[in-house]
Amino acid sequence: MRPLRLGIVGDRDPAFRPHAATDDAIAHAAAALGVEVAPRWLPTPALVGDAGHAALEACDALWAAPGSPYASLDGALAGLRFARERGRPLVAT
Repeated sequence: MRPLRLGIVGDRDPAFRPHAATDDAIAHAAAALGVEVAPRWLPTPALVGDAGHAALEACDALWAAPGSPYASLDGALAGLRFARERGRPLVAT
């Protein structure tokens, strides 16, 4: 079985504690459930347009990362819209 491809919609900043906690929470939950998860941070400016659509399409599920403002509100909303319109699982904080 291949790993779950989890796209994290957000502009990762390793110094921002909630982003580090997001990485840790995903790793902890995956270990507790005995599943393999391949998380990938998706910077919000990259989610606008066709390239963004391709990046989102490659994900099995999405997580909207905490922390605002996003570098691109349009990109963040594109990620949320994608999940809603395609019935992809979404966790948003």
